[in-house]
Amino acid sequence: MSKQSPRRIIPIKVERPSNLTSDERAAVLDACARLKKLPGALLPVLHAVQEALTYVPKDAVPLIAHELNLSIAEVHGVVSFYHYFLQERPGRSVVHLCRAEACQALGSVALESHVKARLGVDYHGTTSDGAVTLEPVYCLGNCALGPSLMIDQQLHGRVTADRFDALMAATRGPA
Repeated sequence: MSKQSPRRIIPIKVERPSNLTSDERAAVLDACARLKKLPGALLPVLHAVQEALTYVPKDAVPLIAHELNLSIAEVHGVVSFYHYFLQERPGRSVVHLCRAEACQALGSVALESHVKARLGVDYHGTTSDGAVTLEPVYCLGNCALGPSLMIDQQLHGRVTADRFDALMAATRGPA
């Protein structure tokens, strides 16, 4: 007579409720549905989510993982590896300041100091009025025209401190 081993109870971790709004959830599900059949769909899905929501919310990660049949760790790893994917809601405008060597050789270090002082934030920070988020980028492919920055997908080259101030005045509007 064989002795049957006792049943083991394996605890199931209950995921915390999502804080995504119904519109955010719909945008994530739409991106997944449209793009999940592509080979290597994760990057296109993340780009689509960020385009729709301006960032990739932390609560979107488990939903994307489920829809693409990936682990949460795989999705989180990609989101956190690529600096382009914002994990917090950005300001109304996002400034990507190039920190690559070519731009540094053309004065981006001084421009970086000016930008941080003028905005009153460091990298990954948003101004107190919610208008501008400052993000580093490690090449914008505009090396001959450095120092370069990008404001809301619009590339600008040969940016000086004065030109940055003018660009911000135009971006932020009248004070």
